[in-house]
Amino acid sequence: MAQLPGAAVDFARFLAGLTARLDRRSGWLAVFLERDPDGMRACLAGSELPPWDVVDALLQDLAADQGAAAARTEAATARTLHAAATAAHDAGPGAAAALAGRLDGMLREQRYAAERLQELTAHRATATTQEAAAALDVDLAWAEDDHRRATARCAELRARSDALATPAAAVPAPAPAAPERPAKQAKPRKRPRGGARFAGIAGEAAEPPQPPAPVAPAPAAAVRGARFAGVTDPAEEPAPSRPGPEDAHAAGGAVAHLHALRAQGRGGEAHVLLAELAGWPAPRLPLLAAELHRAGLAADWATLLWEVAALPPAGLVAAADALAAAGRGADARQLLRQGVARPAPEIADALHLLTGDGRDRQARALAGAYLAVRSPEDAAGVARSDPDRLVPLLLDAARGVSEERHWDLVHAFRVAGVLA
Repeated sequence: MAQLPGAAVDFARFLAGLTARLDRRSGWLAVFLERDPDGMRACLAGSELPPWDVVDALLQDLAADQGAAAARTEAATARTLHAAATAAHDAGPGAAAALAGRLDGMLREQRYAAERLQELTAHRATATTQEAAAALDVDLAWAEDDHRRATARCAELRARSDALATPAAAVPAPAPAAPERPAKQAKPRKRPRGGARFAGIAGEAAEPPQPPAPVAPAPAAAVRGARFAGVTDPAEEPAPSRPGPEDAHAAGGAVAHLHALRAQGRGGEAHVLLAELAGWPAPRLPLLAAELHRAGLAADWATLLWEVAALPPAGLVAAADALAAAGRGADARQLLRQGVARPAPEIADALHLLTGDGRDRQARALAGAYLAVRSPEDAAGVARSDPDRLVPLLLDAARGVSEERHWDLVHAFRVAGVLA
């Protein structure tokens, strides 16, 4: 530990002290030790940093064992030390590429968890015995936990990547600890099987089983406007089509249904509904955003954005365009940032699709979002598939990020042999 950053050592010592006060045979600590003992050891040694949701869960254990007052005292220390350790980990060489790789893997875990929820919910609806239904309820609870944690970890990794892309930005504070929330979660039952490794820190070995091919979503409307990601020039391209009364009615009905599912504690079905809404025509997305916030379901809006970010490129572009046209530029930019957390070949395919369809402005916006959060080396991997078309596009987009990013990209292209 002597070679580790001081902040990482401090947090590792705090974590070791916290776990020493807990019963290793019960609670979340027992779950983490069972599911990923190697990852837990790495976190206790300081060589890896646990996601905040793991720290939060351990604080829940402490609250259950020693009372909420003890957990509140430790929560303040945990937040401070975790933020400092995060900054130390992300200050190291290659941090941006490492975060991008982990985000890729975590997005796959999130999608797998959503598909697992859909599968289990369908099985639960056809259960023929009380015993089968009870077993599926347990599996559904764990699948919901997997999806909730994957979503939180994607957001945490995205925030860390954004902080690296904007050096002046402060390291985002972790979410409040569970003892400070009004609702108290029950102690977990032993997980019967499956699911992601607790820390999300391992490489290829931590990837979930490959999910089945996703069901094709409903076709997105052919929205092309020039206001994609907040870029406006109505003289050049027509504005996106406006949603009609039937779209408003559908959005209101869907959110009312979602609200009822949440109120009844039917989280699995709620996740399935959100996955279905992600495939709706793009002009309905701003309507869903407004209805979800009006209903107090802002967290579900964040989940819906993650689901939309996983759409094929055409759907992603249409959705971001519709959000920007409706005045939700911040959501459009967030969707773009989430959507570029894909392997380089997929980004290259998306840029080919956009430029081939004459949507050069949208291609530049997507390329700019990619360059703002991914390394120049990653961008070289994108350009390698078609240097003649993609090198000029990426260099032009890099100038829109910063002059420094442009010259970093020129150097990376030359090293990769895609630019003379």
